[in-house]
Amino acid sequence: MKKTIALVMSSALVLSMLSACGSKNEQTASESGKKVKIEFFHYKSEAKETFDKLIEKFEKENPNIDVVNANPPEAETVLKTRAAKRDVPDVVGIGADTTFAELSKAGVFEDLTNASELDNIQPAYIKMLRDVTGLDKVYAIPYAANADGVIYNKAIFKELGLTVPKTWDEFIAVAEKVKAAGKTPFYFTFKDAWTTLPVYNALAANTQGETFFQDLNKGNTSFKEGYKEATEKFVKLLEYGHKDNFGKGYADGNVAFAKGESAMYLQGIWAIPEIKKANPNIELGVFPYPVTNNPEQTKLVSGVDLLLAISKTSKHPKEAKKFVDFLLDEENAKTYITEQNAFSAIKGLTQDDPALAGLKESFAKGALVDFPDHYIPASINLANLLQQLTHDKDVDKFLKTMDSEWKKVQGRK
Repeated sequence: MKKTIALVMSSALVLSMLSACGSKNEQTASESGKKVKIEFFHYKSEAKETFDKLIEKFEKENPNIDVVNANPPEAETVLKTRAAKRDVPDVVGIGADTTFAELSKAGVFEDLTNASELDNIQPAYIKMLRDVTGLDKVYAIPYAANADGVIYNKAIFKELGLTVPKTWDEFIAVAEKVKAAGKTPFYFTFKDAWTTLPVYNALAANTQGETFFQDLNKGNTSFKEGYKEATEKFVKLLEYGHKDNFGKGYADGNVAFAKGESAMYLQGIWAIPEIKKANPNIELGVFPYPVTNNPEQTKLVSGVDLLLAISKTSKHPKEAKKFVDFLLDEENAKTYITEQNAFSAIKGLTQDDPALAGLKESFAKGALVDFPDHYIPASINLANLLQQLTHDKDVDKFLKTMDSEWKKVQGRK
């Protein structure tokens, strides 16, 4: 969701990254009694404490392996820079987005297409990896999925006699009732540009059509055609914010919502742990964005929020794989999804938080769709363009800019 730099690699570099890591029959350094260090590099700053806990457990079980928990600011930018310098961390945890696609195509990660670990992963999430890279091979193990839903304060809904909306018209009617009661419907945090993305992803995913990006790549459609409805509805929602939409950031929004300063929060479920830190007693729920007036067509935006990839050039590939398998263990994976309010990509591993009960039907029906921004290159800074849209509310200008930027990416005028 943040601006990243372009990845530049020569053919020679890519070939060197594809070199073999050694025979499978070779004894690992840790098995020979030597202490080895591997680096787990990830972009989940909110999960650093959870990973600290899991790493401590892993190191107790594997005393000859030290794991470095690396989580720098602007992690994806740092990762691209390191990849260009042939300094790829042993295990990488990022989302299934354009950064992952670029690095996969450059041969940075081990080919895991035939890995037995994939047998226990939900096929829908494996397909998302293939879709986002455009490759037949699979270069990571999907680990956790998130969901992009409307977080709501149950106490405020009860006080105002509101019910969870199922259609777009009902959604707007709820916002109107909250506003009429002198309360804030949505707490926007546009000081941080990326916070425009959750709601826009939900609006676009439910209105763009199933083949939008395929058609776009073929020149058979445009953002002006496929994203007009989503953009107009995005602008409509801006009518229901607070007095300082542009002066508040993500951290501010989490605390404000926790304190009851809005009835709803247009974020993803990743915000819930931070909200509960600010108010452990808050009674909240989540429902899918009701983007259209046909509830049967509503799909929950859920993508691979965290995947586990192994560096092609790791000096300790077996130790790296051992750590990945440790994280995939059901007990450890359950720890992650419980503490991070995420959904597991592992078959049969469920999310039991009552606050997320409103999303279970979507998962049960398979009414899921990937994040549209995962298919938009970082060079098109969607978050910044949306941030500008929140200021000028110029739908045509935004769509024209998106089409212009896409043509640049495609090398077309």
